[in-house]
Amino acid sequence: MILKKALFLGLAVLPFTPSFAQKHIQQKEVERIIRTLAADDMMGRQTFTPGIEKAADFISAEFKKIGLKPLPGDSDFKQEFKMFRLKPQEAEVEINGKEIAPENFFYSTSSREVEWEENAPEPVFIGENDDFRQGINKARQQQKDVLVMVHPKHQSMFNRYANYFRQASPVTEVGKGPTMVFVLSPLTEVRSFEVEIENEVEEMSLANVAGMIPGKRKNEYVVFSGHHDHIGIQKPVEGDSIANGADDDASGTTAVITLAKHFKKQRKPERTLIFVTFTAEEIGGYGSQYFSKQLNPDEIVAMFNIEMIGKGSKFGPNTAYITGFDKSDFGPLLQGAVKGTPYSFHPDPYPSQNLFYRSDNATLARLGVPAHTISSVQIDQDKLYHSVDDEVESLDLAHMTNMIKAIAMGAKDFVDGKRTPSRVDKTQVQ
Repeated sequence: MILKKALFLGLAVLPFTPSFAQKHIQQKEVERIIRTLAADDMMGRQTFTPGIEKAADFISAEFKKIGLKPLPGDSDFKQEFKMFRLKPQEAEVEINGKEIAPENFFYSTSSREVEWEENAPEPVFIGENDDFRQGINKARQQQKDVLVMVHPKHQSMFNRYANYFRQASPVTEVGKGPTMVFVLSPLTEVRSFEVEIENEVEEMSLANVAGMIPGKRKNEYVVFSGHHDHIGIQKPVEGDSIANGADDDASGTTAVITLAKHFKKQRKPERTLIFVTFTAEEIGGYGSQYFSKQLNPDEIVAMFNIEMIGKGSKFGPNTAYITGFDKSDFGPLLQGAVKGTPYSFHPDPYPSQNLFYRSDNATLARLGVPAHTISSVQIDQDKLYHSVDDEVESLDLAHMTNMIKAIAMGAKDFVDGKRTPSRVDKTQVQ
């Protein structure tokens, strides 16, 4: 791999008297962890590859060294679960007695076999003057089997969606959920149709890595999370094909490990602390979805999800922003906790990016948990996101270390049971 030149972001590191939040959070240790996670031998930590298994082994070893306990019911730190990959084997679609060419249809299903004839669903039409995306979303919202007829005017968008859906896709359960078949055709009337689909099902193992520090209040949890997966091997750029994922999200995973070490050095917490790094965030948040089913969400007091904190934010040195700021008082409480220090937290300045729903916090927020992501990346300007250039050399490790200190300081009253953020209104979360 060709080493990239370091990017000096010019972020001043302000002096601050060592305190609760600083003693056990040192830049040297932060650098050791993130360099391990973002090393070439992790091969980009893509889900279902040896690279992500190596990353999970490293995180587990760190949790053991720190002295965390496995979650209740687990014998180790790996929270293992299964997913299934459906590989298309055969598919035939016939409309009004005429067979449709393979390039003119695609489908989405979690079933091993699909046969539509006598009990075929009512077709939906996306006509020449209709909005393609709206039509697709409307069909998907029906949550039932559906045949979608798409006018050839939308061929370009149809092909883009087809390329995505024709890839072997992972599902959490075989046979659960609706089947959707999309056909490119000028027909405005469907008198009859037959569909036959056969998929090969491959079982695959995944694992979150989770540990805990039991608190005095056993059933009140404060969660610190990040995701340890990334996007793996990409098209080579100047001989480099490994998307190391240093900022996304080795930085968040490093923060989780560092915070675990920090809080383990303190007295026994009032509330039970959970430290978890999720798998499969990049392909749909499946790790956090599984995690959310292992605990009673009503017992989770707060979730600090940490994503891309390796570069300075638009608000200046030693600052970060909080997604979904208006959905609970989690953000204002953090702001108050670090008031008068060099650190500060701000509302998400990128509402159009929909960041609240683009990380693992969203799964827990939908269940009412005050679950928010803390980040500092300038997402509208970052050119290294999901690229082979997202390497440790591009990060400001002093800033990153300070952000971990700020999170530790901001979380202290939550951990001590002195502050409890308001719940997220589930009806206001997509």
